[in-house]
Amino acid sequence: MTERSFTPAAGRFAPAGFYDPVVALTRERLWRALLAMYAAPRDGDVIVDVGCGTGSTSLLLSRIEPGARIVGVDPDADVLDTARRKAGGAGAGPEWRVGMGDALEEVVGAGEADAVVSSLVLHQCPVAMKRGILASMHAVLRPGGRLVIADYGLQRTRLMRLAFRLVQIADGKADTQPNADGILPELITETGFLDVREAEVVSTVTGSISVLVARRG
Repeated sequence: MTERSFTPAAGRFAPAGFYDPVVALTRERLWRALLAMYAAPRDGDVIVDVGCGTGSTSLLLSRIEPGARIVGVDPDADVLDTARRKAGGAGAGPEWRVGMGDALEEVVGAGEADAVVSSLVLHQCPVAMKRGILASMHAVLRPGGRLVIADYGLQRTRLMRLAFRLVQIADGKADTQPNADGILPELITETGFLDVREAEVVSTVTGSISVLVARRG
């Protein structure tokens, strides 16, 4: 992924300022809480939030465990400015860094993270980029490190497939359809992660969001 090619947080047609109100329609509190539960932040942990957007997940993890070091990474400097404002400026809380999802080692360093999380990012990416991001996540995790992803996964019912068309209009069918077909567990496994499983499924007005968990061997 290069600085010239990433889908903005709110999709191809909406300004970044629309992102938080739109995501609030997706039962955001539920799936973010589930993501945080499986991430299980502990005092002294280094947790990397890949594609952190406006910072909601990073801020939640920081509130749950102030003793953890939370690093929010996103290629979009504008949304990181929003994240900083939400955090209340400088001081305690997450670190915000501009960086690409497939180049996390440049931002964090290899084997430095106890956990890597990501929400609503991979569905926006071509399959090759999904693989690149997952490989980068694997590289920055320590052995035994935790991976937790909340994203659109397999759309099991006709209703969820119909609802997911809203996402496909915003983010493009070519990149989103593999998620709807259930590709993510396969890609995570191919990357080398162990114990890959879909831990939760949350039905929303824009399709079902899966919480996927795995660990680095």
